[in-house]
Amino acid sequence: MPDTTTTTNSTEPTAVGLPDFGSAGAAGEPRAIGLLSDVTLQVRIELGRTKMLVEDVLKLNPDSVVELDKAAGDPVDIFVNGRRIARGEVLVLNENFCVRVSEIIEPIEG
Repeated sequence: MPDTTTTTNSTEPTAVGLPDFGSAGAAGEPRAIGLLSDVTLQVRIELGRTKMLVEDVLKLNPDSVVELDKAAGDPVDIFVNGRRIARGEVLVLNENFCVRVSEIIEPIEG
């Protein structure tokens, strides 16, 4: 009877079972993108930065103006989970502030 036992070498890759996410749709998006619909992400829009002394922060009131390191009209940075992913411009729509994404930041290969 032939030997049917298989030995695995620890340096060889092993297949990992993943769920079937479906094939790509017409726009290149997976059909099962709904699986991610309940994933919570922290999104932060950074208008600019400044350094202030604690003494000056304590003097702030509702009418205070804080000068930032960016000029009006400069693109704002968009962060997702602490990582900068895009730049955009601030708009006012129906008396609400919003951001239009104008550039997606390419990931840095590392």
